Amino acid sequence: MASTADGSEQAVGGNEAGLSAQAFVHALTPIMAAVTAQIDGPIQQAADLVATSLRADGVVQAFGSGHSEALAMEIAGRAGGLIATNRIALRDLVLLGGEPPELLRGGELERDPQYSRKLYELSAARPGDLFVIASNSGVNGSIVELASVVKEKGHPLIAITSLQHTSGVDSRHPSGKKLIDFADVVLDNHAPYGDSVLDLPTGGKVCAVSSITAALIAQMLVAEVLRRLTESGDLPPVYLSANIPGGDDHNHALEARYVGRIRRTA
Repeated sequence: MASTADGSEQAVGGNEAGLSAQAFVHALTPIMAAVTAQIDGPIQQAADLVATSLRADGVVQAFGSGHSEALAMEIAGRAGGLIATNRIALRDLVLLGGEPPELLRGGELERDPQYSRKLYELSAARPGDLFVIASNSGVNGSIVELASVVKEKGHPLIAITSLQHTSGVDSRHPSGKKLIDFADVVLDNHAPYGDSVLDLPTGGKVCAVSSITAALIAQMLVAEVLRRLTESGDLPPVYLSANIPGGDDHNHALEARYVGRIRRTA
């Protein structure tokens, strides 16, 4: 409790029972429990696919557009994670693919399927690579088209999405298909329809959860992959924090094994 100017007390975080930090945590707790309930099922299946790819000298190619890019950043290039990872981003089309910067203006690019094949080519993916694609809705054109190309090329595909949301919306891809239609394993982030969980007094909802639950999924997956590899005697290269002494030297030496296959752009 905190004292107000008139000496009365109110709950820290606000006096709206349904709109506060406490309310958000209360709403998030059962969602996180539902996500972790996948440990004995889909997480194991996904970890098997990733471990098999890494043992075959594959790279984990991670992609998400919009806020789902946070998932790709959670998998590729962060402390405590796997070295053999590559983050794909829509801006690669400009940074690496020669497209004009104007392409990135506005929010429509993630709905456009026409650049996804080029995005795949820019990833420099090899046959043994595995793809992880995240999208809360799982219906935007760039996401669905890239998933289509990934399967056309024969790669394993792990999808991270909200099954509740994707089941409640139509595809924006010309085929009418969704991300889940191409996935070998689907990991449900358990975000509700619309992603947000708290009601505004004036209508609508706020405080989204999919980035939080996707990050949890990513780290559970990494833990299970590393368990498999270490138990079989493999020593997978992993990142140290670049902000500790020796971290840069450690990381750069291991990244050299994958030159031309992994990118660490801003």
